[in-house]
Amino acid sequence: MKNENNRYVSAVVHESKYNNIVNMTKEDFTKYTSRADVLRKAGQYKESIGCYLQSIMLDRKNASAYLGLGQSYKYLNDYDKAIKNLETASELTPDDYKVYYEMGICYLLKSMPEEAIKCFQKSVTLDKTQLDVQLQLALAHELVDEQDMAMMIYDKLIEQNPEYLKAYSHKAALLVCLGKYIEASKLFFDILKRNPDYHRAYFGIAVCFDNLKKIADAKRYYTKFLKIKPNSSHADYVKNRLNALRNNTTKPANLELVRQR
Repeated sequence: MKNENNRYVSAVVHESKYNNIVNMTKEDFTKYTSRADVLRKAGQYKESIGCYLQSIMLDRKNASAYLGLGQSYKYLNDYDKAIKNLETASELTPDDYKVYYEMGICYLLKSMPEEAIKCFQKSVTLDKTQLDVQLQLALAHELVDEQDMAMMIYDKLIEQNPEYLKAYSHKAALLVCLGKYIEASKLFFDILKRNPDYHRAYFGIAVCFDNLKKIADAKRYYTKFLKIKPNSSHADYVKNRLNALRNNTTKPANLELVRQR
């Protein structure tokens, strides 16, 4: 008799839960996703995942939940799960550029630039106004040794959006990697004309002077970088480089710090 009562209670509880879900509106489903978005943006990625999954459990066609879930997994470095959920989001909303952009970022983080290029190209096709997508597309081309393609994208971004300083910075960094230090330094100076507080430009100029063996100028711009960004995660490297220059050490400077991703 006890087991029969337990089964009856269980059936009543499950029926009640089912009725509650059936009676929920789309607005109710959205609340879970909204809460998850707040948690994700606050950096509480693990907590956000639970909310996204609850939202998806109630609405399997909630593309926003799959997108947010993918982003949370990305920040937790679980790129395979991120891509899987983003692919589901793309099936539900094939015209959303953000889904393909996030997928492309995941492939970049997985060191799969060829796949990233496909995603970024799709994203650009859906919305040509998204400058960051084009920037990441150019970077992906760099990673597969297609520097000419990357340079073409940077040039177009600069021509059409002269205040988009990330494009200047990325193009200059590519020029540095190609050993074109004078051209690169001119671009970094162009950035400073538009924004004197753009700290990466000071670092970039210092790197160029460093490689051109203009030690006094290199030290001056490394010092300016530290003055503007004393708490930078790269501050220790720059301090060490300054000490090396004072001791006449000619080891090449780290170029990757110029990037802004």
